[in-house]
Amino acid sequence: MKKYTILLGLAMLSLSSCEKFLEEKPYDFIAAENFYKSEGDAVAGLNGVFNALLPQTYFGRTGWQITELPADLIRVGSSTDERAQLSRFTYTSTNTEINSWWTNTYRMINRANDVIEKVPTVSMDEARRNNIEGNARFLRAMGYFDLVRCFGDVPLVLATVKGPSDDIRPPRAPLAQVYEQIITDLQFAEANCLPENQIPAGEKGRVSSGAATSLLAKVYLTRATTSAAQGTDNQNALSACNKVIGSNTYRLLPVYGDVFDPDKENGPEHIFSIQFDLPPNTGSIIVRQFLPSQLTGLGTFTVEDAFVASYAANDVRRAWNISNQAGTTTLPRYYFNKFRDPKRIVNDSRVNYLITRYADVLLMQSEVLNNLNANDVTKYQGINAVRARAGLAPLTGTTTKDAFVDLLVKERAWELCQEGHRWFDLVRFKRLRQAVQASTPTRVVDDKYYLFPLPQPELLLNPNLTQNPGHI
Repeated sequence: MKKYTILLGLAMLSLSSCEKFLEEKPYDFIAAENFYKSEGDAVAGLNGVFNALLPQTYFGRTGWQITELPADLIRVGSSTDERAQLSRFTYTSTNTEINSWWTNTYRMINRANDVIEKVPTVSMDEARRNNIEGNARFLRAMGYFDLVRCFGDVPLVLATVKGPSDDIRPPRAPLAQVYEQIITDLQFAEANCLPENQIPAGEKGRVSSGAATSLLAKVYLTRATTSAAQGTDNQNALSACNKVIGSNTYRLLPVYGDVFDPDKENGPEHIFSIQFDLPPNTGSIIVRQFLPSQLTGLGTFTVEDAFVASYAANDVRRAWNISNQAGTTTLPRYYFNKFRDPKRIVNDSRVNYLITRYADVLLMQSEVLNNLNANDVTKYQGINAVRARAGLAPLTGTTTKDAFVDLLVKERAWELCQEGHRWFDLVRFKRLRQAVQASTPTRVVDDKYYLFPLPQPELLLNPNLTQNPGHI
C-alpha cells in the first residue's frame, strides 16, 4: 500500500491516503464552506483520520511501548528514560510517552468526530457514505477503548470545537458511559462497514464489518472485568467471537512467520492493521528498535530471560519471535526478531501494526468460554487451534477457571508478544503484579499501575480533570 500526503489548509491537517484509497490530487487551502461537499471530500476527511494513526508518537512507536513495556516480556537497556520508567514501573504523570499516547489518541478522535459530524450531509451513495462514517466510528471507538483501559474515566468528547463558547475543559466521564459509546460506535461500524471479502483490493486497510465485530468481542470481554460490567458481557463477547469464526472469512495462515511478512500483509489472518510503508510514505520503526546494533538496529530492547525460558523447544514461534544470533555471532542476550523487512530503509519498514488478527479471536473465544463455564471442554478448541500451528500438542482434561487463565496468559504471550496486547492482557486477567514479579522479582508493581496517570500537561490545562489514585 502506498501513501500520499495531501494538505487541507483550513485545519493544516496532513491527510495521508493509499493511492488506491484516493486518486492523488491536491487539496490546497480549502475553505470550511467548500469542504465536505463531495464524496472526494468525505474520503479525504477519512484519510485524515487514518493518517493520524501513523506518527511515531502514536502507533508508529508509542502505542506498543505503552502496551508492552510495563509488563513481563521486554527488558529496556537504558536506565532513566521514559521507556525505562515504563518498564520498571517508576513512571509518573510527566512521562512523555504517556502524554503522547493521550494527546495523539484525542487528536485522532477529534478528526473522527469531524468526519462523523460532516459526512452524513454529503450528497453521495448512502451505503458508501455510511461505510465512511462506519470507518470513522470504528476508529473513534478504538481510541476510546485504548483510553478507558489505560486511564479509566476519561473525557468523552463526541463533537468538534466550533467556537469560543464550546466547552474545551471537559471532566472525566464515568467508565460505564465511555464503554456504552464505544459499543454504540462499533455496532454502527459492524452494520455499515463492508465485509472483508467485499473491500476492493485497492482499499485494503479500511475497516471491515469483521474488524468491528472482533473489537466488540474484546470490548465486551474487557468490560466484564471492570466496575462497569454488565451481566450479558461474556455472552455478548462469545456471540461476537462466534460470528467472526462462523463467517469463514478469516483463517489462520499455515505458517506462523507468514503473518508478519510485509509481502503478505492484509492476508486472511489479518482482521485490522494500521498500514505502514517505505518512504516517501510513513514507515514503522519497530524493526530497527528491536534489532541489535550488530544487525544495524538500535539495540534498545531485549527479551526477558524468563520469557526465553518459557518457550517449548519445539514451539515454532520461539525460532521466529526471538533470536540470539547476529550472523555467526552468538549474542549475550536474546532480541525480538518477530517483525522483519528486508527492504527496510534505516528507521522505516513496511511492517503494519496489527490491531487484531484471527488468532486473537480464537484465544478470546477460549477465554470467554472459560468465563462462562470452566467445565465446558469446547473452551480448548480456540487455544488448541493456535497451538497446533505452533507445533504443540493440544491441551486436554479439566482445569479450573484460574488454571485455564494461567494457560491463556502464557499462550497469548507466545503468540501475540510485541503486538500491543500484553499490558492489557495482564490487567484484564488481574495478573500484572504476579507476572512481572515472576519475571523480575526486584520490580514492585503497586496497585496504582493498573491504570496510567493522566498526563501532567493535561491536568494543568484542564482544572476539571483529576489524577488517578496514587499517581503524581
